Amino acid sequence: MSEQQIIVTVQGVDKVGIVATVTSVLAKYEVNIEDIKQTLMQGHFVMFMLGNIEKSKFSFKEIKDALTKTGEELGMEIWVQRKEIVDNMHII
Repeated sequence: MSEQQIIVTVQGVDKVGIVATVTSVLAKYEVNIEDIKQTLMQGHFVMFMLGNIEKSKFSFKEIKDALTKTGEELGMEIWVQRKEIVDNMHII
């Protein structure tokens, strides 16, 4: 299952509309959000999302590129990784 899961990390200075913007992109690219965590630390916004791309007609690269572009537009950093890669990093 983890080969169809992605981890999206968003971080930067807090502002209105971050969650709405990022989740709108995920919806457009047919990514199902399975889990979401966010926090605000002294004005610094951090969010982690676990998404599933199994039913998306878009490739991982298309989704990653769209989220990276969204991050640039928001003035935020957005990283997108396959969950299986992250899981395997912890095995080594």
